[in-house]
Amino acid sequence: MPLLEPDPGALRPDVRPEDAPSDRVTDAGADGTPEPLRSDLLALLGPEKVLTHISDLVRYASDASPYRFLPRVVVLPGTTAEVASVLAYAREHGRQVVFRAAGTSLNGQAQGEDILVDVRRHWVGVEVLDEGRRARIAPGTTILRANATLARHGRVLGPDPASAVACTVGGVVANNASGMTAGTTRNSYRTVASLTVVLPTGTVVDTAAPDADERLAAAEPELCAGLLALKREIEDDAALTARIRAKYTLKNTNGYRLDAFLDGTTPVEILRGLMVGSEGTFGFLSEIVFDTLPLDREVLTGLFFFPSLPAAAAAVPLFNEAGALAVELMDGNTLRASVQVEGVPADWAHLPGTTTALLVEFRAPDEERLAAFEAAAEAVLPRLTLVAPVASVTNTFTRDPGTIASYWKARKAFVTAVGGSRPSGTTLITEDFAVPPDRLAEACEALLALQTRHGFDAAVAGHAAHGNLHFLLAFDAGLPSDVARYAAFMDAFCRMTVERFDGSLKAEHATGRNIAPFLELEWGPRATGLMWRTKQLIDPAGVLAPRIVLDRDPEAHLRGLKSIPTVEPVADPCIECGFCEPTCPSNDLTTTPRQRIVLRREMMRQPSGSPVEARLLEAYGHDAVDTCAGDSTCKLACPVGIDTGAMMKAFRHQRHSAREERVATLTAEHFRMVEAAARLAVAAAAKIDDRLLSALTRGLRKVVRPDLMPEWLPAVPGPAKHRLPGTSRLDARAVYYPACVNRIFGGPEGYTGPSLAEAVVAVSARAGKPVWIPRDVRGTCCATIWHSKGYEQADAVMANRIVEAAWGWTGGGQLPLVVDASSCTLGIAYEVVPYLTPANRELHRELTVVDSLVWAAEELLPELEILRTAGSAVVHPTCSMEHLRDVPQLMALAEACAEEVLLPDSARCCGFAGDRGLLHRELTESATAREAAEVTAREWDAYLSANRMCEIGMDHATGRTYRSALLELERATRPGDG
Repeated sequence: MPLLEPDPGALRPDVRPEDAPSDRVTDAGADGTPEPLRSDLLALLGPEKVLTHISDLVRYASDASPYRFLPRVVVLPGTTAEVASVLAYAREHGRQVVFRAAGTSLNGQAQGEDILVDVRRHWVGVEVLDEGRRARIAPGTTILRANATLARHGRVLGPDPASAVACTVGGVVANNASGMTAGTTRNSYRTVASLTVVLPTGTVVDTAAPDADERLAAAEPELCAGLLALKREIEDDAALTARIRAKYTLKNTNGYRLDAFLDGTTPVEILRGLMVGSEGTFGFLSEIVFDTLPLDREVLTGLFFFPSLPAAAAAVPLFNEAGALAVELMDGNTLRASVQVEGVPADWAHLPGTTTALLVEFRAPDEERLAAFEAAAEAVLPRLTLVAPVASVTNTFTRDPGTIASYWKARKAFVTAVGGSRPSGTTLITEDFAVPPDRLAEACEALLALQTRHGFDAAVAGHAAHGNLHFLLAFDAGLPSDVARYAAFMDAFCRMTVERFDGSLKAEHATGRNIAPFLELEWGPRATGLMWRTKQLIDPAGVLAPRIVLDRDPEAHLRGLKSIPTVEPVADPCIECGFCEPTCPSNDLTTTPRQRIVLRREMMRQPSGSPVEARLLEAYGHDAVDTCAGDSTCKLACPVGIDTGAMMKAFRHQRHSAREERVATLTAEHFRMVEAAARLAVAAAAKIDDRLLSALTRGLRKVVRPDLMPEWLPAVPGPAKHRLPGTSRLDARAVYYPACVNRIFGGPEGYTGPSLAEAVVAVSARAGKPVWIPRDVRGTCCATIWHSKGYEQADAVMANRIVEAAWGWTGGGQLPLVVDASSCTLGIAYEVVPYLTPANRELHRELTVVDSLVWAAEELLPELEILRTAGSAVVHPTCSMEHLRDVPQLMALAEACAEEVLLPDSARCCGFAGDRGLLHRELTESATAREAAEVTAREWDAYLSANRMCEIGMDHATGRTYRSALLELERATRPGDG
């Protein structure tokens, strides 16, 4: 063990529930995957694709649903052959398999109690076909990622769920999830052109292949015959056929798509239809080809407020008649909860209880069509009973992209915002149903009455245009009385939906575990029996996802309910939705923000000193704390702003010894010497062979501690120039602060142009806006070095020093402070604030901290003449740019300096995080793998960013040479031959 390894017990929870929750992992599970399952799967797939430790099983046991089931093992196959081999193993050994992609499903479809198959990590990619009219997409690709690629071609996918930032294409198709605009015509069932599926038997079927039926008949003759027999049986029953057709005039994802037997003429066509909405119970979708839709870019949107839910529902048909593509409903509870979402007006918190809003949107391919929609929409407004109970309410239409984005952000945050405001320790249930749109107002009244009768004050929202409502309930799954109350409500709700409205018990979230017991109530014994027979035909061994769609246990929806122990306040509102996961640099390496919280909650469930707690603590240090980049992009992705990165920094602080804290404080107090020593060390290292340095530092890491001793990487550049360029305070338009990282590290290897400081000074002067570099910048820092590691006293020392210095340099805030590294801009502008003295907080309020990207794009570029451009450039937006919202400025500079510019679809935080990429190089390599593949698919003339350490990380990841966009701007505007 390394000498300075921290004590895992330092993170042991201090406070726990009085009684251990019934769903805690028992002591018998401490050893993880049992034998021979562990050895068998390791031999089958190899150690890189099999997760067996209890910490792995716990982090996969939770998803966005109210259920929690511990898998026996988690596997991560990377090919269809490997998936087939897992299915073969399960058949031969009588085991069961559940597929999991993003884990954003709300009804437990992605949870299993035996073999859980992660089909996200190795299954990402988009291939554009027919100029965008079709797209071949891997199942682990998020909807957002797919649409980003298609947008370049003016196309978009039909399904548009609110969880598009995180949910994957495979999950959307498997659940036939639709969203705000898809309805019954743009959903997966209607827009999937073909599928490649691995059946439970291991047979692989590409439904687009010309000879697909012949191949399937040869491989699965009984399946083909059975599908055709079921088709004939359904078609021979006129009443059943009519019932099936009628059921799908509404949005309906409850049970299997029986209309596939009516729509398909061959076994392969029937199978293609059945796979949509089958929830992983019929096979694995390894590839999906979509027919895409036009991306109408002309948009008109309005948010309208009504005195009550029924009043808003009554207005829906009017907007539908006017041609609205989306009519979204949000009740008072939803509106008030959404004030937690950044950008939502604060006065919504004071809306009256019954207030309800409709978010209405029209889209058109051109201005003429949109103008026609606008006229029709405006004609509706005088017929409505609108209210304006708070000042921010306008009840008007807008075309402003920023306003429209804020409306949709509030709507899409429905589940997370309401869930985040639930009482601590309660479980969240999310239900959705559909009724005929012309009975929506009546259904709203009935739902409200039912909730009141059972003691719930639920939040309601939904796709009102399609008669599809969602509601959220919170209750304590550890209280038998609360569970009984929930059970009684569900019985009454299901009867009401079916018997009074002939509606769909699931409109877009799929059956899952919580509606499976009520499937026959909606469909009747005849149709439900056909669903059981279809499952038996396709999966005779019962290998795939038992109890997820079909379950004869009338109380199945009450089994496996998840307790939610109270954890650290910063993370306690988490409902485990998973929106944070795609942004996380470590999501393919160790843990995600959601999983860090899930593991913490399991520690809270455990009795102190239990063997399970001990194993979790042993793993948590590396898997959760050390390999967190601390970039806090999870906060940006989370609708309620949960900052798991901040929690990990707090845990780093908690693990520090008093001696470590004292040493860190000394480095802050004497940073001028530390800075000089660091520059000398870099200069000395530049003269030593990279292989020798790498070997030496790797050896030291084993002795000291990997999280304290950096590993030398060949991508680390030489030292910065010793002298900063001379400048004058006289006539300066801004104070220029060269970050310490740019005072220590020089430019890219082989680069012969000016230093970054020289470039900033030069382009500012060319634009007629000279800058001044104070003589005493050395020895100061933005404090991020200590902040990222949780050294709070050292952080406070430097935070106060830099603010005092900046206040003096800028003449008490009279000049802006321009900072040339985005992470340092973020640090000085925001992250230092909690560590300032009251007096220095007052000084900080007077400062204007400007990132060099903003300075260059908004202040300099309009005054500069571009004299030469690169042919092409690729950009890397850093996580700090995302926090500062500087990415548009990076793009503006790149587009001014290059003829062609690419912002990679897979770009995210590089995970280098100051020096974390030197402490855990595997973090950067994992975080950048997909972005690096995009970047290196071709050569670019320039590789641009605006943070030296991130540039080093991208150099290491891609083998290319990244530099600041301001260096490129200086080259593009340099007089003479350049």
